[in-house]
Amino acid sequence: MELDFSRQLHYVWALLPEIILCVWGMGVLIAGVSGPAHRGEDHAVSEDPAFGTGSGLGWVSLVGLLIAAFFNGWLYTLDEVGRGAVVAVDDFRLFANWIFLGGAALSILISFTYVYRNRLQAGEFFSLILFATAGMMFMAGARDLMLLFLGLEVMSIAVYALTAFNRRDRRGAEAGLKYFLLGAFATGFFLYGIALVYGATGSTNIDTIAAVVSGGRAREGFLTLGIALMTIGFAFKVSAVPFHMWTPDVYEGAPAPVTAFMSVGVKAAAFVAFIRVFLVGFESVSDQWYPVLWWLAAITMVGANLMALSQTNVKRMLAYSSVAHAGYLLVAVAAGNETAAAGMLFYLLVYTVMNVGAFAVVIGVAHQGEERLQIEDYSGFGRKRPELAVFLTIFLLSLAGFPGTGGFMGKIYLLQGAAESNLWYLATILVLTTVASYYYYLRVAWYMWMRETTSEDQHDLVVTPLPMKAALIIAVAVVLYLGIFPSSMMEFARAGVEGLGALGGGLLGVHP
Repeated sequence: MELDFSRQLHYVWALLPEIILCVWGMGVLIAGVSGPAHRGEDHAVSEDPAFGTGSGLGWVSLVGLLIAAFFNGWLYTLDEVGRGAVVAVDDFRLFANWIFLGGAALSILISFTYVYRNRLQAGEFFSLILFATAGMMFMAGARDLMLLFLGLEVMSIAVYALTAFNRRDRRGAEAGLKYFLLGAFATGFFLYGIALVYGATGSTNIDTIAAVVSGGRAREGFLTLGIALMTIGFAFKVSAVPFHMWTPDVYEGAPAPVTAFMSVGVKAAAFVAFIRVFLVGFESVSDQWYPVLWWLAAITMVGANLMALSQTNVKRMLAYSSVAHAGYLLVAVAAGNETAAAGMLFYLLVYTVMNVGAFAVVIGVAHQGEERLQIEDYSGFGRKRPELAVFLTIFLLSLAGFPGTGGFMGKIYLLQGAAESNLWYLATILVLTTVASYYYYLRVAWYMWMRETTSEDQHDLVVTPLPMKAALIIAVAVVLYLGIFPSSMMEFARAGVEGLGALGGGLLGVHP
């Protein structure tokens, strides 16, 4: 079937996964509002949190994600006519959608017991995850800066609400307010950047912008300032240094399942949009933004890893870890070739499963709440709960880039992309900071396996319900499979990037 965007109905087909998630999210929200919690009825104490009333909405949300995933696969059978549409139907967008849908599904699976024990409103919680996922998918498919901004706001508002969702936790309210204020400030920069780019090129369509800029018809002053402001907006969303100041406090204060979701979903959506805007729309003026991204990547890798070394709180350590991984991914954007861009997609997929998996174990150790978040609280965990300790060790090794894991292969592909663009200094910094990261990742493993517990019943209250076990098994399987057999997924990612280049202005060549 061919999509002709001169027909309005064809936009519905092109955006069917996003529309399904939005409608499904509203249904979950309405069901939650009419549920027992809103009618003043208490949950039964003996109710299984994985299959109780509130968790039923979680399973319904998973069904919505599965339906959206089905239609995301169906979009592979469609072909575009022309390339001037607001929305893209290319392999790049569809690959990114798999990451968002998978990250959302894993985040829901690890949140059932947390939502139940903390008496959170399940309908609102799960519907916000669906809305945020829809916003991420809008960002991935945006071939127009206005649709990109719309997706960014849908995602951001949902994540702001999720961050402060636990009204009984003052830290969550503080984190939500901080994230909202700083996020609104960064969004202002991004929107002003879009306005200036429009003033410079006369269009918000990324392909049209690419044609105007490459033809030398853009107003250079407006364009340069617009690119600078948009870079600030993207840098905030990916948590690049020095725009990372919100990350540790927000990650620590937000509910742990929300931290897991935002740490992978928001970052992935921002990087996917980053690639489409800069490597397609602004390709011909790469000399203006390439040096900035080079320094952003270098400073982020060094600064984040140095700050992570001194952390004693696991959530804050994983926050700085997230910032460090943003630096690694910025290397791919700076390299600007197909290998680097495909490596970025591969790395985002691996990062999603290994980071959500790590947070799942953190939630279990924290007794499905916000307790026991210090690294010392993991003392003797390997002897009390060896299966969970093995899972967490695998995730930490993958985050560090240990051979045999997906994280290692992801870093290899990023290094290959950097080498193709002669970014030897950045590649060296990536390797050295990766080596430094082994200290704070393996420090947690050392406490689990080498330290004695401070009390005999320290880990007796660790809860891992069936949905969380399923998420952990899936995450470990993906991490190990992509570490041992990465080639098929990398080819899948490379096909997506080639589609991006064919539909847009192409990807960058080799930097001098």
